Amino acid sequence: MNTISISRRKFAQLLGVGAACAVARPTLSLAAPPAAETAATGIVRLSSNENPYGPSATALKAMTDAFGLSCRYPDDTAEPLIDALAKHNGVNRDQILLGDGSGEILKVCAETFTGPLNNGKNAAGGRGKLVVADPTFEAILAHAKIYGADITRVPLTLTFAHDLPKMTSAAKEGLVYICNPNNPTASITPKADLAAFIAKAPRQTMILVDEAYHHYADSPDYESVIPLIKDNPNLIVARTFSKIYGMAGLRCGYCVAQREVIERMRPHQSWDSVNLMALAAATASLNDPDQVENGRRLNSEAKAFVIGELDKMGYEQIPSQANFIMFNVKRPVVPLIQALKQRNVQVGRLFPALPNHMRLTIGKKTEMEAFVAAFRQVTA
Repeated sequence: MNTISISRRKFAQLLGVGAACAVARPTLSLAAPPAAETAATGIVRLSSNENPYGPSATALKAMTDAFGLSCRYPDDTAEPLIDALAKHNGVNRDQILLGDGSGEILKVCAETFTGPLNNGKNAAGGRGKLVVADPTFEAILAHAKIYGADITRVPLTLTFAHDLPKMTSAAKEGLVYICNPNNPTASITPKADLAAFIAKAPRQTMILVDEAYHHYADSPDYESVIPLIKDNPNLIVARTFSKIYGMAGLRCGYCVAQREVIERMRPHQSWDSVNLMALAAATASLNDPDQVENGRRLNSEAKAFVIGELDKMGYEQIPSQANFIMFNVKRPVVPLIQALKQRNVQVGRLFPALPNHMRLTIGKKTEMEAFVAAFRQVTA
């Protein structure tokens, strides 16, 4: 095996060449891998909010070009992605922390801000505290439970927004987790309300805003809170390449925060937790002008179709700002989930706070047609 030595600058150049080659070459069929998977298994997978179109041709080419570097640890090759993300988000590079998907960012936040300090107690002398909406993405709750944190669940409002006044009163010291757009409801918390909440929150209260689905949000009432970080040292924003960039299986995410917060989090993270192929694909994806636009368009088209069909059947949906919807099935959802699974259609799991609601990932048009046909059968 030949020994390979490559500098950070050379790696960045390699990715740039790969991107240029990908643009020059005929467009790859991004639908081919998922379609082959569906044909082979006979399963329509609409359960995990994945992007069925996968990474862009530019990202696939960048991974291929990086195969020869797989004998090297990825720490140096992370630098081009950190630089690109800093530029992309208008922040300094020391305000970026990469993660093994945004899932690792959530885990590190739970350990850093709700974990045991001072012989098992937090700075106030009690256990760490986590405040979340109900329902919301549960991963951070599982991590906080391991660290013995007190967890407060605050029900969503009648419009399925975060109830920020109640979350404020429950927070005090600890960590507040806000998923916006929210999973599983695909709803948003209005930008003005969220900005006011962040501005008024006590500085000892850490606020983690999970923007995994922000690329799909097109409401004038939605806005990323990354620009607010400069004035709020207690604000962290998590992002992922799993959704619009189609890299769920590669595991690459990051967060943006002030430098001091990043330095508090870093010791809780595994070294080299993001693999080299993910780094190459993520860096190339940021330079692909079509991936986000195409992803939004395809998602909107398939979502409009399935919403139209559900409307015809009389099922009401929560207004969606993500690549999934949640709708009221007007009965306990678990039997329907099981009946659809028997027909090789996988949908979202039960969310106890909304036991009569089904979460449905937006797949390709053909997959949504398969869902509609199966759903008509199981509700007949």
